[in-house]
Amino acid sequence: MSNTPLIRRGAALAAALMSASLVLTACGGDGDDTGDKAAGTRSDKAAEPHSVKAENGTIEVPADPRRIVTIGNTNLPFIDLGGKPVGVTEASESELNVLPEEQRTAYEAAEIIGNSGGEVDLEKLAALKPDLILVQFSSDDWDKVGKQLEAIAPTVSWGLDTEWKAFADAIAEAGNTADALSRQKAEFKEKVARIQKTYGKIINDTSFVDVSRGDWSDPGTFYIADIGCSEIARDDIGLDLPEAAEGKDPLAYESLPFEQISELSKYDVITYPVDADGKPTEPFKSVVATNTWKALPAVDSDRALGVFCPGNNSYGPVIRYLDSLDSALATLPGKQ
Repeated sequence: MSNTPLIRRGAALAAALMSASLVLTACGGDGDDTGDKAAGTRSDKAAEPHSVKAENGTIEVPADPRRIVTIGNTNLPFIDLGGKPVGVTEASESELNVLPEEQRTAYEAAEIIGNSGGEVDLEKLAALKPDLILVQFSSDDWDKVGKQLEAIAPTVSWGLDTEWKAFADAIAEAGNTADALSRQKAEFKEKVARIQKTYGKIINDTSFVDVSRGDWSDPGTFYIADIGCSEIARDDIGLDLPEAAEGKDPLAYESLPFEQISELSKYDVITYPVDADGKPTEPFKSVVATNTWKALPAVDSDRALGVFCPGNNSYGPVIRYLDSLDSALATLPGKQ
């Protein structure tokens, strides 16, 4: 599974899913003194200089990097591991709204060196005097600007198709947050095992479908989600969820008209997106308001489950998703 915010539709959705391509520009900047800003966390054991394999080759990473700048999709995964970057590119308000308070504080303490449209001020970046830059964007963009980043500081770059667990491993190795990663992995493993044990009968005997829509979706459409958190439920937990045939685009890329909601009646359980308060997400409210949705057997029998997915590109948000899924499954009969 690629490290992505949740879902996309063709080219437009690809941008929403994997972050817009970054166009770096030297737009000028005075370079404020950031000496007092927090940097990346250290592991308990002294780190040694070491080489990290990345999309842009084998990179020599300094021991115990203190002044780390994160660009693109590396922002929140690094912070999730306890990192405190000195510079970040803009994250969307929807991403920031679901962060734990301490993580949002870490993000807001960093210098904004680029906007959500993909522009990065190279002069402001250089003024931060980073000892490490973490970046994820397309290979085409790397070809355009990679050398400029590497001229500022050691730069570790990953492509957009990097699987999220491998991405977490790589960020922890480069950013010296291995201890935090170990704790997250242990918690993730424990929660997966608990869900599988508690809901073994449901997992074995129940057909699921995960449906959603985003604020980019065309009016009157929804989609079947087979990437993002749905993929975790299918591949890690073992839920029987539909997925695209091998070699085909994900089902999530296809917009379906509301008229096809009735086809969901063939599934035993439906999962759909809710916010942290358990209410349908704003884009999905139009789905639950339809009479077709209300008439579905799963909805009528309380087998339509709202599940909160704050993200799927690092362990922290995935663990929160598992907690929500656990609570949702607990409402079904015959959990043993």
